[in-house]
Amino acid sequence: MSPTEYSWPTERVVSAAQRGDQRALAALVSGSHPNVRRFARTLCASPEDAEDAAQEALVVLYRKIGTLRATAALASWMFRIVRNECVRRARQQRSPAARDARTVHSAEDSALARVEFERIVAAIGALPAEQRAVLIMRDVQGMSGDATAQTLGVTRAAMKSRLHRARAVLRMELRGPHESSGADDVNRGAGHD
Repeated sequence: MSPTEYSWPTERVVSAAQRGDQRALAALVSGSHPNVRRFARTLCASPEDAEDAAQEALVVLYRKIGTLRATAALASWMFRIVRNECVRRARQQRSPAARDARTVHSAEDSALARVEFERIVAAIGALPAEQRAVLIMRDVQGMSGDATAQTLGVTRAAMKSRLHRARAVLRMELRGPHESSGADDVNRGAGHD
């Protein structure tokens, strides 16, 4: 994947869109589309839900860009919108009206997968903004370390530190209460990013 595939519209474009510039707004929506789709594919349960969630997120972007407080927070804001839409769709599917009789044989597996998905989404959403941003850029979007550091305006060392903390917090949040931390104790301090 090319580096431009991961790039978001510039802060200049975001600012112009917030002021109502229609060209900038069109560039913002089209420029955000690849990343929004990537978020949706990562977070939603099915490809159909991912497409619908991505479209809904772009509609929200178009209608509510003026409510974005910091132009640099576009990626985090869009991630939250997509996450919320995917969770909403997952909840809809659990309702009796949305159940499909063909999936009765795997209802337990589906329920467990949805619960785990919601736990992961909630844990990522609960991270501090700096940690959430670096985790999304590196682990969801697949950006390189250098590109992530540059986008965040921090050194590579600071980016790696934030990523390490984000992953550690996520691991702790997702670890069941009965699981031992022995393996983590052995690996702690190994310096992996």
